[in-house]
Amino acid sequence: MSARKPIVGVDVGGTFTDLFLFDETARAFRTAKVPSNRGNEAAGFMQGLEALGDVRSFDSIVHGTTVGTNMLLERKGTRVGVITTRGFRDVLEMRRRDRRQTWGLWGDFTPIADRDLRLEVDERILADGTVRKPVDVAAVREAAEKLKAGGAQALAIIFINAYVNAENERKAFEAAKAVWHNEHVSASHQVLPEIREFERASTTGLNAYLQPGIAAYLERLEQALAANDFKGTFHIVQSNGGVMSTRTARRLPVRTALSGPAAGVIAAAAIARAAGYENIITGDLGGTSFDVSVVAGGKPSLAAQTTIDFGMVIRTPMIEITTIGAGGGSIAWVDRGGLLQVGPESAGSVPGPVCYGQGNDRPTLTDAHVVLGRINAARPIGGKLDSLDVEAAKQAIARHVAEPLKIDVMAAAEAIVRVADARMAGAIRLVSIERGHDPAKFVAMPFGGGGALHASALLKEIGLKGALVPRFPGVTSALGCVIADLRHDQVQTLNLMVDGLDLATLDRRMLTAGEEAKAVVDAAGIAVERIDVLFELDMHYLGQTHTVAVPLSVTLTADGTGISDAIIRAAFDKTYEAAFGRLLPGIPTRIVSLRTAAIGRRPAFDLSAFAPGADASRDKAAKGSRPVFHGGRWHDARVWSRLDLPVGAVIEGPAVLEQPDATIFIDPDLSGRVDAFGNLILERKP
Repeated sequence: MSARKPIVGVDVGGTFTDLFLFDETARAFRTAKVPSNRGNEAAGFMQGLEALGDVRSFDSIVHGTTVGTNMLLERKGTRVGVITTRGFRDVLEMRRRDRRQTWGLWGDFTPIADRDLRLEVDERILADGTVRKPVDVAAVREAAEKLKAGGAQALAIIFINAYVNAENERKAFEAAKAVWHNEHVSASHQVLPEIREFERASTTGLNAYLQPGIAAYLERLEQALAANDFKGTFHIVQSNGGVMSTRTARRLPVRTALSGPAAGVIAAAAIARAAGYENIITGDLGGTSFDVSVVAGGKPSLAAQTTIDFGMVIRTPMIEITTIGAGGGSIAWVDRGGLLQVGPESAGSVPGPVCYGQGNDRPTLTDAHVVLGRINAARPIGGKLDSLDVEAAKQAIARHVAEPLKIDVMAAAEAIVRVADARMAGAIRLVSIERGHDPAKFVAMPFGGGGALHASALLKEIGLKGALVPRFPGVTSALGCVIADLRHDQVQTLNLMVDGLDLATLDRRMLTAGEEAKAVVDAAGIAVERIDVLFELDMHYLGQTHTVAVPLSVTLTADGTGISDAIIRAAFDKTYEAAFGRLLPGIPTRIVSLRTAAIGRRPAFDLSAFAPGADASRDKAAKGSRPVFHGGRWHDARVWSRLDLPVGAVIEGPAVLEQPDATIFIDPDLSGRVDAFGNLILERKP
């Protein structure tokens, strides 16, 4: 690989912007963490880049963002209008007939598009692609004008069966675009050309919901980079860990919904493998959200779809991540029933937690940690503030939590943390126990600015084997932007029976799809050692509604893939039996969709570069002690400078470990040891 200028990973979260610079020539790295400046993220983005050096010297910037995630969690997207086939106005509201509470006559789900902004037009495509009724183009224009007058800032066009024949939807898209007042028009055949009515409608609707906000955000970033004479390439991380151009991100912002968290999982998997752990559960705690994912056998789980909070389904290939609205900036409040809640609303970085002194008067999870003594008020992370206002945080907790619950301030602060712990534990159980994984065989990998403050509690509450805190937990997602393999995924619905399958036609489709996906990675402009093309088939037995993802052991060549009937049948049997423990002999099988992934393998990153230096020592790391409230009483906790601890150092709890990008709290009944890569391994005391 030829020498290149530095590559920078930038993860913009709800509260902080994290950066990781890797100089591929010098094999050196630098990190930075600055406030995100909610509403003007470009300012924090540029402040962080400038902290790393001259922006003109950077070869490439790879950006992972939680802006889309936060917009969805906090329901702060745009006002969306929908034009759909007559009779299908309520698909977004009906969903899959699920509900938050199993019992009761009424649900409490509010769709992202109000019912008066969901309009119907005459058109119909049959399931076989036949045009039964051409679209009424005049009705489409009239509906678009009505939605525009109703205040819609983005438009979603969702016609039934457009995945198999997009003729009507294409005509409607062009007609609506001609009268729409901005570029934010989404059509389902462009966003998700795949069978499944609700999932396609939800993904397209959410794409429109995010479009204006993401487009404005990216425009501000590009203008800021241009103003600083940046000449390199600028990419956006997708939810699948791959990258795309900012132009594509403006058109398909739904693919960025789990951008930052996906990069974090990629980095966490690499760190864990190097440390000797193949089974981990990642927990990324930022300012607004808590993102959980399982890495089993050293490989992140890739899902065809995910749900962001309740009812917001996104079907696009992505790293399987469960997200809840519980972060450091999540606001604590007492509901009408007298129950303490934490989130989903967040104070973000502006105004931020009460202790930041920037105008917020409602307590957050961070305020609780400050009051409990776990966060050092005299040395806040991020570098912007000289100190945190402990008294203001106490007063806010007293007024909004302690007084309504009739408890003292310290008990209220600890209750806030315990409620947040319980919500995080629930998310971890969802991706582990409820999916057949034994937590006792997994290690937690907490990262983000606040993840390590909860590692001890989660380890004990869920029964995990231990916890591995990476060397730089606060910038793990930014590291993932730098080291992640490039990846582009695409899908197309086939609906073919395996019996009597035309293998030559399938081979041509796979060859075309593989070359298209490979071309996207080729055009990314980031050095890779090779590009692998992988194929999967979504398959099921005839009569079933669910599918299994069947990986195919074939290789893309100029002459085709070498697919055969035997390969398909053997791969399906192996996958189905592994998932359900049995096969169903005699029942025909169907191929629903073809999934293609092109993966550009990045050069390996040597994580031994993170190892503590020769000058690290316990004496240098020791920073005295301070009172920390835990378990209803005060403890005298040792305080350590985490990055100055040597390899092999063992730290007994209670203890607080501080570093520029994060704080770690070790419970009294746990201990931590530093491994050869500088990771901190938390375990129960003997």
